[in-house]
Amino acid sequence: MTVLALSRITRISFRARSWAPWAFVLSDVLSLELALILGCLLRLAMSVWFPFELGPELYRGLAIGILIIPLVFGLTGLYPGYGLGALERFRGRIYATFLVFAVLIGWDYLILARQWSRGILLGTLLFALLIPPVVEAWVREALSLRGWWGIPVAILGAGRTGQTVARCLNRDRSLGMVPVVVLDDDRAKWNQVLEGVPVLGPLDRVGELGEDVKGIILAMPGLDRPRLMGLLNDLSFPHIILIPNLFGVQSLWVSARDFGGVLGLEIKKNLLVPSNRVLKRALDLAFGVPLLILCAPLLGLLALWIKLVDRGPAFYGQWREGADGTPIRVWKLRTMCQNTEPMLELYLAKYPDEREHWQQHFKLRKDPRVLPCVGAFLRRSSLDELPQLWNVVRGEMSLVGPRPFPDYHLQSFPAEFRGLRRSVLPGITGLWQVSARSDGDLQIQQSQDTYYIRNWSLWLDLHILVRTVGAVLARQGAY
Repeated sequence: MTVLALSRITRISFRARSWAPWAFVLSDVLSLELALILGCLLRLAMSVWFPFELGPELYRGLAIGILIIPLVFGLTGLYPGYGLGALERFRGRIYATFLVFAVLIGWDYLILARQWSRGILLGTLLFALLIPPVVEAWVREALSLRGWWGIPVAILGAGRTGQTVARCLNRDRSLGMVPVVVLDDDRAKWNQVLEGVPVLGPLDRVGELGEDVKGIILAMPGLDRPRLMGLLNDLSFPHIILIPNLFGVQSLWVSARDFGGVLGLEIKKNLLVPSNRVLKRALDLAFGVPLLILCAPLLGLLALWIKLVDRGPAFYGQWREGADGTPIRVWKLRTMCQNTEPMLELYLAKYPDEREHWQQHFKLRKDPRVLPCVGAFLRRSSLDELPQLWNVVRGEMSLVGPRPFPDYHLQSFPAEFRGLRRSVLPGITGLWQVSARSDGDLQIQQSQDTYYIRNWSLWLDLHILVRTVGAVLARQGAY
């Protein structure tokens, strides 16, 4: 297959995707109008305590005003948003929504003389922050699964870096950059397939790609400077991304800096900033205290259910390693029978294949130790973790962070990674829980927790909390 033939195939397969960005515009418009309706209904529900008469004619202007938000989304690059990660999109949406509502509130105070209800404005803002990002994620996933989302990109470099880039792009289709061809000067790599993408020739053939390929990813960190500068000057594509030789370096909070014509990269270590630790603690208390109060009746009912199924304590506390290596007692609703170690050994001896799964995941799909009915329900719904809100309020844990593993689990990790984990508070939920949950093996747990610790931000915590709700409701990978 020639590069030109591939270009014709690319044109045909991506023609249907040209309308995909408008699907996000439509979903945002509908979501924002739904947010206004729910804001009005919330205010009407509160009229029992705070009398209020809703005049629909007064809110036509607000219904139009909130449509400025999709316009701001477009101006800030969220439509179509190719190449933006989920966290970048989430952060951009929150900023834009707050900005537009600040303008609308100012307009109401200065021009309309406070005609709009503050309760409706705040209720609409609340739903506008929650509903559109969730709907956008659903739409993006649906389009990605059907191949209707993305732009074709070419990867220059078929080495280890190019292979890693192709694997990441294929794995995370929500980025919207679909690799369709790889070029490399090494003849030995020609006519091979790299992560499902054909290697079709040398770098000099990049000019044959035409207008159908919208992006170039230069994944050759070892390329000599004259050749690199020549390529960058000759490439004429809307998107050109240069992959440096910085694997293992945190990626979310790297900023380009210009030092009098010299390019520098500023790498921020966010969790070393004292104010950020205070901010993270404030987030834990702001969410943890109300959740603990609201969940107290539910905890009581679940504890009673456990008691009815199996006599013994309803709550289970296990000593785990906390921040700085300090031992903490992590609380859970008991989901297993008492004295379970002999049961586990007998089961693993009877089913040798399960022993390998246990050594990789430290979980079993059909665990004989789990209490009937209540145990399986609590584990699949993750409600057994609710008592850890008490650990959060006490400051022993955070809402988001690496999970506090038992000692036998921790000993399976390298010493360097265990030291990195001790630098932060353990969490109720984390990055690998919302992406892989129980299906994540030791390698995934290590890579995801490392990424989180090195890239922490308030936005990342909020993003993981939102995704946690979806992961729990979907019950994917939970057992």
